Amino acid sequence: MLEFLGLTPNDDFYESDLEQALITHLQKFLLELGRGFSFVARQKRITFDGRHFRIDLVFYNYILKCFILIDLKVGDLTHQDLGQMQMYVHYYERELMNEGDNPPIGIVLCADKSESVVKYTLPENETQIFASKYKLYLPSEEELLRELNQEYQALEASKMGKENIGDMKEE
Repeated sequence: MLEFLGLTPNDDFYESDLEQALITHLQKFLLELGRGFSFVARQKRITFDGRHFRIDLVFYNYILKCFILIDLKVGDLTHQDLGQMQMYVHYYERELMNEGDNPPIGIVLCADKSESVVKYTLPENETQIFASKYKLYLPSEEELLRELNQEYQALEASKMGKENIGDMKEE
């Protein structure tokens, strides 16, 4: 599995390494689905008032006629994560949409989410916009989570195996 991610057993895994490996895998997964996805950017930098922000993955779906912005969070979902994604979506909506485009879709993928955080952070009218249409072309939440969980577990198992080998060498 590590070879698939471009990592070797000697690599040290830090949170950013794990996140980058998951982003790479997610990018390949979405492009392999073949449901209208075109890759636009990875770690897309946007700047407001001298402050830089990075969107993990940006796609354009030519079937849905919209940008799809994806942010991956290794930890639990916070209201700051949702607010940040709202900012990205509004930026793309106001600055980068072309005539005939549909509003951008923002997806935050995380290890765990609190339904209450989602419920009270997002406006009620934004939670179901185009949901039925998008479900035809986007992977389901379950598909995305299953794919990321498998990748995360493989990375963690590899990391644990490497640590155990190191412990044996010290004895």
